[in-house]
Amino acid sequence: MLQQHFPTIRSFVSRGRITAAQKKAFLDYGPHYGLRISDGLLAIDKAFGRSAPTVLDIGFGMGDALISMAKLSPAFNFIGIDVHKPGVGKLLRRIVAEQLDNIRFYCADATEVLSRCFMPSTLDRITIYFPDPWPKKKHHKRRLIQADFVQSLVSVLKCGGTLHLATDCEAYAQHMLQLLSTTEQLHNQVGMSRARIGQERIDQEGIGAFAKRPNDRPLTAFERRGQRLGNPVRDLLFVKQRVN
Repeated sequence: MLQQHFPTIRSFVSRGRITAAQKKAFLDYGPHYGLRISDGLLAIDKAFGRSAPTVLDIGFGMGDALISMAKLSPAFNFIGIDVHKPGVGKLLRRIVAEQLDNIRFYCADATEVLSRCFMPSTLDRITIYFPDPWPKKKHHKRRLIQADFVQSLVSVLKCGGTLHLATDCEAYAQHMLQLLSTTEQLHNQVGMSRARIGQERIDQEGIGAFAKRPNDRPLTAFERRGQRLGNPVRDLLFVKQRVN
C-alpha cells in the first residue's frame, strides 16, 4: 500500500449545484457504480465482476470523455475520479442510459484515492485530460501535476503502462513535460516512436517532445474551448519502464 500523504493545498474548487435528477442518480445507482475511499484497497476484479485491463481517468468533469472511452473499449475497465458532484451525477445517468457496466467511480480527491485504494503496479493506463491550469503564478502550487503526485501515478502503473496527459495551457504543458521527462521509470513515447528522426529535426519542426493527438482520445468540452481561443493542445504520452 502506498504511503499516505495528503496535501493541505487542494488542486480543485467545488463549483455548481447538483440537480434533483443527479441527486436521484446518486441514490439509485451510486451503490452499484460508486467506490468509496473508506473501503480501503480496491479489489478491481471484484468491483467489475471480471478480470480486464484497467484505465484510471482522473478529473473526468461531466464525464463525456470517460463515457466515450468506455463505449469504444468495452473490454477495458474504467475507473473515474472527480470531486464535482454535478458531473458525477451526470455520469451516472449516462452510464445507466447507455447500459455501460465497465465504469466505476470515486467522488473524492485523487490524491487520497491513489494513497489508500490502489496497490502498486495495478493499472494499465492513466489519463488526465485538461486539468485546471491555475494560470496565475501565485496559484501554480495548486496545480495537480506536481512531483509527489506524479510519483503516486508511477507507483500504481504497471510496467509497460501508459500515462497520458493533455492540456491547452502552454506553460502547464512545458511544466508537465519537464517533470515527466525527469521522472525515473517514465519514458517519453515520442522518443520511442521518433527515434529514427533525430532530436535536431524534431526540434526544428516544432514538434518538441509532445505527442500527436491520439485518435482514441475523445474531444472534450475543454479542448473545444481551447480551440475556439486558438490555444495549441499538447498531448504527453509516457510509458513506465523497469529500473535496471
